Amino acid sequence: MLTVALSLAGLCLIWSLAAGFWPSRAFPPPLEVWRVLLREAVSGELGYHLAMTLWRVAAAYLVAMILGSVIGVLLGTHWRADAFFSPWLVLLLNLPALVVIVLAYIWFGLTEAAAIGAVAINKIPTVVVTMREGARALDFRYAEMAAVFRLGPLDRLRHILMPQLQPYFAAASRSGIALIWKIVLVVELLGRSSGVGFQIYLYFQIFDVAAILAYTLAFVAIMLLIELVLVQPFERHATRWRRPA
Repeated sequence: MLTVALSLAGLCLIWSLAAGFWPSRAFPPPLEVWRVLLREAVSGELGYHLAMTLWRVAAAYLVAMILGSVIGVLLGTHWRADAFFSPWLVLLLNLPALVVIVLAYIWFGLTEAAAIGAVAINKIPTVVVTMREGARALDFRYAEMAAVFRLGPLDRLRHILMPQLQPYFAAASRSGIALIWKIVLVVELLGRSSGVGFQIYLYFQIFDVAAILAYTLAFVAIMLLIELVLVQPFERHATRWRRPA
């Protein structure tokens, strides 16, 4: 934690020096961004818009991880289905996120369901690819062992399938959070009236770079906190069996 703090302090120092050498409204110093951040927090605007963006990130993340994991495992264990749906998967992987968002708003309206669905659709293909590779790497000798010991479906899922797929799930999850929140900002910018993306678009119209940076840094700080408090401890707990006693 000390190293992280020193690294962030060094970044702020470089930022402050650069802003001093190039004084411009387009490149505000850290103290000005901090003042805007405090102003938005006191007014309640920052908390409200952060909460709306976090809700959309969480909803899209859950939909993408659940559907992508199920589809990926099915494709990885059924080669005929994988051969049939591979062109679909390639198409979705190369479909621009902006196109999916625009089509979702046109077809389903400017609704929360359309926004969350568009974000999830952009992430599902990458989860499918990662989990498919994990399913292909499964050691089926464990399945034979489960049959010998007559393990039930839940026990097979818990003790056979999940431990082997956990590294792939962790990789898809880690990259998923980073990708999803960036797409959520685009979704909010194009068709929502709340959230960090909407606020960035609002302040872009009046060329308020300090406010744009304030909202961006606030949300990045929250995502870093989620990474340190939730993602990394869960990953260490899930892979504790790999470490020597």
